[in-house]
Amino acid sequence: MQSIERRPAGTVCLATGRTVEPVYAVIDQGADLTHHRLFLLDEFGGLPPGDPARCAAMIERSLPSARHHVVGPDVDSGHPEQAALDYRALIAETGIDLAVVGIGGNGHIGMNEPGSGPASVTRVVRLAPETQDNAVTSYRATTRPTWGITVGMSELLAADEVIVLVSGSHKREIIARLLGEPPGANLPASLLSSHENARLIIDGSAAADLTGVNGSGS
Repeated sequence: MQSIERRPAGTVCLATGRTVEPVYAVIDQGADLTHHRLFLLDEFGGLPPGDPARCAAMIERSLPSARHHVVGPDVDSGHPEQAALDYRALIAETGIDLAVVGIGGNGHIGMNEPGSGPASVTRVVRLAPETQDNAVTSYRATTRPTWGITVGMSELLAADEVIVLVSGSHKREIIARLLGEPPGANLPASLLSSHENARLIIDGSAAADLTGVNGSGS
């Protein structure tokens, strides 16, 4: 929350999902976001408005005080490529002061699936099978999404500050890879290791059994 309070009118890029929900609960009670520009990190395409797996819907549930101030890509326009271009231009107007992100089980950040390099921009993406599965099993999507629009790694690497949150024992394997493998597009989260102001925050269950793994992850 201190990172947000240091920027009383900054631009914040927000991830969604179970990892960030406890953090947003704290922010919702103690931070005033009405003067910030708030961008969704990503959004599923092909799901109806209000679908429980839509990232906008998740933000409304986990950060209700900011729900009227969050902007996301227009995945309902029928023109996803243009929607991605428009969203990229909107973010470029101010850049990103702070990005709050998590790491997917395959190492993705947002919907930057494996293969996304440091030059990847805000764009339409095809979702990996595990991301599609997770939308249904974890977030109760009413249909299986196959695509989405995501803020690119290049915009995240250009952000002033990035906070990477990881929780749960099911993330141990990906954290071990993140801390033990050289950075590369096959593990998009690893690209943030080059960021001068990125912090990796891991809970106890995700960090268990990592003794002896090389690397700082930030």
